[in-house]
Amino acid sequence: MSWRLSTGLRNALLEKAAFVPNAVSGTTISFGDGDGSSSRDTINDSGSGLADFTAGDYLTVLGSTSNDGTYKLLSVTAGIIEIAAGSLVAEAAGDAIILASAEGGSYRGIFRNCIIDIYSGSQPTSADDAETGTKLCRITESSGAFVAGAVDNGLNFGQVAAAVLGKEVGEVWSGVNLATGTAGWFRIYANDVTTGASTTGIRIDGACATSGAQLNLTSTSLTVGVTTTIDQVNLSMPAS
Repeated sequence: MSWRLSTGLRNALLEKAAFVPNAVSGTTISFGDGDGSSSRDTINDSGSGLADFTAGDYLTVLGSTSNDGTYKLLSVTAGIIEIAAGSLVAEAAGDAIILASAEGGSYRGIFRNCIIDIYSGSQPTSADDAETGTKLCRITESSGAFVAGAVDNGLNFGQVAAAVLGKEVGEVWSGVNLATGTAGWFRIYANDVTTGASTTGIRIDGACATSGAQLNLTSTSLTVGVTTTIDQVNLSMPAS
């Protein structure tokens, strides 16, 4: 079996335009030159209003004296954003600054705060088909409760390296098994979690095995009440 992309996902990849998911404005924003980890430059907010930005996105700065521009976010906390060294000059807070992030139509953006369901049986012929088999496990961030359309405990892909997309550093992808059975296939759902037969739902299917599949598990025998953890994710883009 192989990766199978839904019609909704293929449409999204072909036509999705960039938009602004987060924006912050205020006079509490300052800039640092080389004062971050590994001498990275920093964007700082004494009001701690930066937490909704996401590492890997691009951020546009407007209204500063010396640092207007667009930068890739390397790490994010509520008070500090780190970007590449040599990007900024030191600047104290005081100007009326606008920070706005951009998100486009990448896999990483489309599947922000997604979840994964693991099922028994054979992978459906198409990712547009309704789910088959028994749902054995739902994978979320640290096995947390998830509500479709909300961001809490959704999964996120991280940085791209060598045409491979991995999971976000620091996230724990796990779930408590809902039933006992043999894992046969899985479905990655976008944040809205459209289930059933659909040509608009955004999702990816793949097979489960102990090796050579899209989701390789230590054992495909899942037992109800036991936690299943995904330690490594490698979503690759083939060269041909």
